[in-house]
Amino acid sequence: VSEMGQNDSLTNSCSIEDFKGAVYPTVYLTIFVLSVFGNGLSIYVFLKLYRKQTSVNVFMLNLAISDLLFVWTLPFRAIYYLRKSYWEFGDAFCRIVTYSLYVNMYSSIYFLTVLSVVRFVAIVHPFKHLKLITIKYSRIICVVIWGFVMIVSTVLLFKEPINKDSSYPEQCLDLQNETLSKLLVINSTVLVVGFIIPFCTIICCYVLAIKALLKPRVPKAKTRASHKKAVSTIIITLFMFLLCFLPYHILRTVYLLERSKNVTANSCNLLTKGTVITYSLAAANSCLDPVLYYFAGENFKERLKTKKRLLSFKKPSTPEDFIYW
Repeated sequence: VSEMGQNDSLTNSCSIEDFKGAVYPTVYLTIFVLSVFGNGLSIYVFLKLYRKQTSVNVFMLNLAISDLLFVWTLPFRAIYYLRKSYWEFGDAFCRIVTYSLYVNMYSSIYFLTVLSVVRFVAIVHPFKHLKLITIKYSRIICVVIWGFVMIVSTVLLFKEPINKDSSYPEQCLDLQNETLSKLLVINSTVLVVGFIIPFCTIICCYVLAIKALLKPRVPKAKTRASHKKAVSTIIITLFMFLLCFLPYHILRTVYLLERSKNVTANSCNLLTKGTVITYSLAAANSCLDPVLYYFAGENFKERLKTKKRLLSFKKPSTPEDFIYW
């Protein structure tokens, strides 16, 4: 499924080129700048400033890498809409750009889900957490997520050319009528496996974590700190799902269903504008992930403060405090 709200021969009344030309380039370039800075800095912190890795940081590192592998395509998407939906970078690159979006989106969804589950287990079964979620198993889980999402998304690399009479697809990111029936089937599967199951898992983690924390007990300071990070992870993840992924998947499904019917011009334009906004929100996930690292990462803020002291050539007043659970 490409950017929704596109122009085609079936519903020319759905064309909102001016709206897309105003929204997409601005949003994409803003996300590109914020994401490159935020995720680039995060990867530096994870790789250079940590003397010891943790399972949580392994998942966050892979999430940051996923975001960077996506945002490099955003300037090309911005150029496409600035040129009134005209693609000039070739058919192969068109497929790669589309492929990278969905690899990023669904790998991000799975990494965020795994992070929530890991944090939840740390609250309810801390000793099992130490035994089960090791660095080795964390890396294996990341490889499985990458492999699953990349293999499933290969259907986007082998789709039929959009314009068979041209050497490259002039409307690379447009939804084409001949693929609509296939997209309805694909969307139903992806909606369940790629969104509903992870979303329900995060909600369960949130509810059960809150229930566990409400039990009367007096935890140690170190335990309270880990609980705080766990709750922060689940809450921030749930917020990103509600803001970035839920509206997108709802509007995408409604849009595809409506496109298979006869819709009026007014409802069509309203729906297509809505899908443009929700698509932008979905892409914005890549520049919101660093917020998760900052508030819920293992000593992420402490490592940044350490780096700041080193850059200012000041001797630290207190020894570094390393806490791992």
